[in-house]
Amino acid sequence: MTSVNSLVNIAVFGIGGAIMVAALIGLLLVVSGSARGSSPRLLTAFGAASVLLLVMLPSLAAFNVMSGGGGFWVGFASASVVAAVMYAVNVALLPVLARRQAMVSGRTGLGELRPSASVLLGGLVICLGVGLLVTGVTAFVV
Repeated sequence: MTSVNSLVNIAVFGIGGAIMVAALIGLLLVVSGSARGSSPRLLTAFGAASVLLLVMLPSLAAFNVMSGGGGFWVGFASASVVAAVMYAVNVALLPVLARRQAMVSGRTGLGELRPSASVLLGGLVICLGVGLLVTGVTAFVV
C-alpha cells in the first residue's frame, strides 16, 4: 500500500507544485510585460517564492509518505520525483519566459535561450539533493 501512497503523493504534490510554479512564471510574464517592468525587489520575491515551493512541497510529500509508514528511501524517492516534476515545468516554461524578456528588452540573443544537456542533468542532480535534504530533515521530525 505504500507504493500507491507514494504515487498519490507524487501526483498531488508534484502536479500541484507544477501548477503553482507555472502560475508564478505566468505572473512573472505579466509583470515583466507591463509598462513599468519588473523591479529587482519583485524579482527577488518571485525567486524566494519559487525556492520556497521547491523545498516545501517535496518535504510535505516525504513527510506524508514517512508518517504513513513508508521508509526513508520511499520518502526520498517521492520527494525527488516531486522536485523533478516541478523542475520539468520550469525547464519547459523557460523558453517562453526568455522570448518574452527578449521582446521587452530588445535583446535578440535572449530569445534563443535553450538549456544544454549538462544544465538539465545538473538540475536533476539538484532535485536529488533537495530530495535527500528534505527527507533527512523529515526523518528527524517523524
